[in-house]
Amino acid sequence: MKVLIKILCVIILTGLTSCKVKYSLSGATIPPEAKTISVGFFINNTTLGAPSLSQRFTEKMRDVVSSQTNLGLVRQNGDLQFEGSITDYNISPVAIQSTDLAGSNRLTISVNVKYSNKFDAGKSFEQTFTRFADYKSSESINSKEAELVTEIYRQLSEDIFNRAFNNW
Repeated sequence: MKVLIKILCVIILTGLTSCKVKYSLSGATIPPEAKTISVGFFINNTTLGAPSLSQRFTEKMRDVVSSQTNLGLVRQNGDLQFEGSITDYNISPVAIQSTDLAGSNRLTISVNVKYSNKFDAGKSFEQTFTRFADYKSSESINSKEAELVTEIYRQLSEDIFNRAFNNW
């Protein structure tokens, strides 16, 4: 009986170690062959956005992939690659209180992302991601912009990461 249990344990362990899916600490599914990831510089193609938007978003994406995967971050030609551009930066009124007065404004940012997976082209994609944050119309965008952009970038980077590695 003990021999049968040992044989079953060996079979089960062998079966588990031969799986072809690699997981990270975040629960993301990463191809087992992948060793590196690159995040290209996201160009700012907006007319209103500050020049620093590109640098901030690129760094946010690099931080997310570094902290949520065990892949080596390389400047270019990674096994998995992100690249793209910031395509929209827009401020618009949302909660109209009277004919000329908005109760709050909305900052919306859109990012076009191209993700390439050199091991499974079916997982590659090109998609635009959009997120927004509202702020009181009594506050100036200059005083709220850094906080709003930080929150929007957090949401965008999570959306992009989940689309690439969790098939969301």
